[in-house]
Amino acid sequence: MESSSIITFLSIVVGIALLGMPCHATQYTVGDSAGWDASTDFNTWLQGKTFKVGDSLSFQYTSLHSVMEVSKADYTACSSSNAIQSYTGGNTVVSLKTAGTMYFICGTPGHCAGGMKIAVPVTAAASTTPSTTPAANSPPTTTTPSGTTPTTTSSTSDSAPILKNIGLFSGAVLVMAAAFVL
Repeated sequence: MESSSIITFLSIVVGIALLGMPCHATQYTVGDSAGWDASTDFNTWLQGKTFKVGDSLSFQYTSLHSVMEVSKADYTACSSSNAIQSYTGGNTVVSLKTAGTMYFICGTPGHCAGGMKIAVPVTAAASTTPSTTPAANSPPTTTTPSGTTPTTTSSTSDSAPILKNIGLFSGAVLVMAAAFVL
């Protein structure tokens, strides 16, 4: 009976320790503070960014716009008639699930031809390298188009420092539990 209690206790401690492992996905706000808008230069916004599987794109836009995920051919032709996925509502988050280029256009007539389109190259995620390296205990940030630093996120945007502290605490509890058992 005592053995099963120890195993249960250690299972709980290990579970808590695993909660402290940070998630290294990055959520990029498309267009930074300007958002998904006809005035944004998306080619400039793309420069210097590396999008990895597991990251996500956050599209912020008004009711005048939409977000359409399309094929390369439809991207080139600015056609939304065969959209892979269609989004409206002003706040859309798209997960980058596979490596390759993802194509997005605005479905409002004339907007894509006016430059409201973006081709996002997605690379395979490295198993141990985060897509950004924020300073320790620094809050996630977004910047304006002149300096395009993506927002680093985990389960909630402000939880990375908290999760790091939980991980340290859980590690200490795990060591104490092991010492107790031995």
